[in-house]
Amino acid sequence: MCTPTTEKFGATPANIQWTVVRGDTATFRVDFLENDEITYFDTSDWTYSATAYDRSSDVLDELEVESHDGYVIVKASPEVTANWGTSYRSVVAELAFDLQVTIDDNGESIIWSPVIGTICVLGDVTPGGSL
Repeated sequence: MCTPTTEKFGATPANIQWTVVRGDTATFRVDFLENDEITYFDTSDWTYSATAYDRSSDVLDELEVESHDGYVIVKASPEVTANWGTSYRSVVAELAFDLQVTIDDNGESIIWSPVIGTICVLGDVTPGGSL
């Protein structure tokens, strides 16, 4: 459970493990770079959505996505992460997630998932927390 995976870039989505502490704000950044690995793609007409899925409760949580020039920041708010996991262990939940991009290509919508992965949710030790 919660084992890191190898990242693969290109047409294959990057498969990452995102470690989150239950009840905390959590973010990660995705950069969209040209082949020179320096220049950002023009992502001004891209639309993003990100979702976390808890298999144990069959619940989908929408994640916030902040769009910037050539990159995005995916964020899970504490109001969302507080509901991830219910037990008294170090790892309290494991959720699937993805980042999806919709690109308008001359009136045709292209849907691409550049990032997929697992959210490893850790319990916290703050009074009233999950441990």
